[in-house]
Amino acid sequence: MTITFLTAEWRNLIFANYAIDRRVLEPLVPYGTELDAYDGVCYGSLVGFYFQKVRMFGRVAVPLHTEFEEFNLRFYVRRKTDSGWKRGVVFVKEIVPKRAIVVVARTLYGEPYATHPMRHSLSVDADSQHIGYEWKVGRNWNHIRVSADRTGHSLVPGSDEEFITEHYWGYTGRGPGRTSEYEVVHPQWTIYPVNDYDVNCDVPKLYGPSFAPFFEQAPQSVFLADGSVVAIRSGAVVH
Repeated sequence: MTITFLTAEWRNLIFANYAIDRRVLEPLVPYGTELDAYDGVCYGSLVGFYFQKVRMFGRVAVPLHTEFEEFNLRFYVRRKTDSGWKRGVVFVKEIVPKRAIVVVARTLYGEPYATHPMRHSLSVDADSQHIGYEWKVGRNWNHIRVSADRTGHSLVPGSDEEFITEHYWGYTGRGPGRTSEYEVVHPQWTIYPVNDYDVNCDVPKLYGPSFAPFFEQAPQSVFLADGSVVAIRSGAVVH
């Protein structure tokens, strides 16, 4: 039986996408999945966005936990099933400012959430929209910021934007030989070209030194997506 355990809106998603050596990612690949690649390249994405209208099981609003920022590092996998490939994401770490969210996500679903102070900014002028997310690491504020066009476009088939955003499953390793699967349901998003960006992320502290060299290089791409209503649904247990 499929259970919808969370509904929300994800808004103003910033994606900064970096090429990462598959040898760094392979130890993190959950059982039953394999790395997914675009034109032979494995990607890790730094993603900042805003949660709104959060409801547990589609109807329960937790006081003071219906709107908040998230910042995460994710990479891309796929799982072969009898009906074809399921393309999904694996999170290295997910940062939110709400401790209760972290406790629930880690306890019930094994998701690698952490609590950090966070804040965001949003402004719009005649031609551009300026969006930023910040999270505190130790005493220092990190950030991801973009200035993007106000006019967006639909996903282009075969583009890196399609590859990055069209992964509709999540996978979490739950120990040797066991993986949790969940479905992320949302429509295709509108993409806004980015004219300027700035990323300041303490990768060694957040994700470990093995990731650091890849984020010292410029990202392969940066874009902004408008977001939408989303639903998180239970999936299979892979073992």
